[in-house]
Amino acid sequence: MRNPKRKRTTSSTYLITKTQPSEHDEQVGFVNWFRAKYPKVLIFAIPNGGKRSVGAGRKLKAEGVVAGIPDLFIPAWDVWVEMKRSKSGRLSPDQKKIIEYLENEGYKVIVGKGAKDASRQIVEAKENWGSKDE
Repeated sequence: MRNPKRKRTTSSTYLITKTQPSEHDEQVGFVNWFRAKYPKVLIFAIPNGGKRSVGAGRKLKAEGVVAGIPDLFIPAWDVWVEMKRSKSGRLSPDQKKIIEYLENEGYKVIVGKGAKDASRQIVEAKENWGSKDE
């Protein structure tokens, strides 16, 4: 079995595997699908993750960044989406606390284990929500 290729980015080195897309790839796939299926509905990312220097982290925290906020928000539907890798993605303790808080405030939260799973959950749940905008 071959070793996976390593790809260098400005923030880190990560493994590229053909069997397991990264969380980034899953999120890009989901957002592309969503925008094609629901072109009139706004979806946007909350760039809350990633590796940062200690100084950058302090600056963002002072600006209001909160650990555990889901990756995407769909304002018209009051839906938050947390994306995970299809096989190995897990919620952090901070994410679990924030998701519980958001649900208690009346928001819907989807945890997508990959783009396909998130897409399926949106289609299934939308039937029950009676969401506005197509």
